[in-house]
Amino acid sequence: MGMKKGLSIIMISVLTISLIGYGSSEAENGGDSTVENENTPVQTDVTEEINTEPVQDPELTESEQSAAQSGSSSLVVYFSWSGNTENVANAIAEQTGADVFEIVPKEAYIDDYNALLDIATEEKENGARPAIAGNIEDITQYDIIYVGYPNWWSDMPMILYTFFDSYDLSGKTIAPFCTSGGSGLSGTVSSIRELEPEADVLDGLHIGSSAASDPNQAVSDWLESLGFVE
Repeated sequence: MGMKKGLSIIMISVLTISLIGYGSSEAENGGDSTVENENTPVQTDVTEEINTEPVQDPELTESEQSAAQSGSSSLVVYFSWSGNTENVANAIAEQTGADVFEIVPKEAYIDDYNALLDIATEEKENGARPAIAGNIEDITQYDIIYVGYPNWWSDMPMILYTFFDSYDLSGKTIAPFCTSGGSGLSGTVSSIRELEPEADVLDGLHIGSSAASDPNQAVSDWLESLGFVE
């Protein structure tokens, strides 16, 4: 009898230990796996929490990434003999906030228009490169270059060729503008594209001499068509 009683006590102890172990296992596993425990924290999207910095486009260069985040700078470069191109250049600068650089010949052109035509013809025939007084200290800081000139004999004045020879505008956006009595842009935009094959040369703006004294609306419409202003 004593032995049976001893075996009963051992069996009861083993059963008790098994029940305790089963209960502990259920508690660790959250009970029924098909029921969501309301005290269990909901796991958030780890990707959303980590990616708090702006996404960088791998297709853009470092300089393009910087421009996209901080905005680009622009420069108006122009040569003006009569003052018409200067008026347009100033209107562009006022509407865009661009810096301005005037192309000034080291040797000034003559004031007489008929004599000027002869000089322009000679320069074009000889492929001259008239020297420019002054220079742009750091053109690398500019992303958009507005380039203005009068139309002389269906071409840019040769001093514009001096400018394009003097600076590397690769990777920049060039927006040409021109004034003339009625010749329009002629082939000057194509010429600029040949001179600056690594630049993005946009469609140019032509303003007739009679409209150059008040170019604001024409400039505004052009800038809006390019997407530079709203």
